[in-house]
Amino acid sequence: MKIGTILVRVPGSVEKGKIFKVMSLTHHPMDTGLRKNKKTGKIIPEWIINKVDIYYDKRLITRCNYGIAVSANPFLVFDVRAGNKTAPLDFVMYDTKGNIYKKSVSINVA
Repeated sequence: MKIGTILVRVPGSVEKGKIFKVMSLTHHPMDTGLRKNKKTGKIIPEWIINKVDIYYDKRLITRCNYGIAVSANPFLVFDVRAGNKTAPLDFVMYDTKGNIYKKSVSINVA
C-alpha cells in the first residue's frame, strides 16, 4: 500500500439527520525523529502527519493536530450527523515533509 493511502469506512446510506460513524486508517510510518536506523546508527528524521482537516458538504467539521505520540498508520473514528442531501466527506492530511494526502467518499442520504 502506498504511503498516504487513506481508507475510509462509512455506511452505505444514512437517514437524514441521523448520526453515523466514520472510520479511517491512513498508511503512514509516522517517524518520531527519536529512533535510529539499526544499520547506520543515524537518527531517522521526523516524518509525521501533523494536521488533518475533515469536510462534510464542503464545510470544515473537524481539524485534528497530530504529534509524535500518534502511532504508525493512524486510525481515526468519529461521529457525524447526516445532512439533508447526499454530499462528499473529504479528508485532507498534511505531513511534515509537505505532502498532502486526500480522500473523498460520498455520504448517501436516504
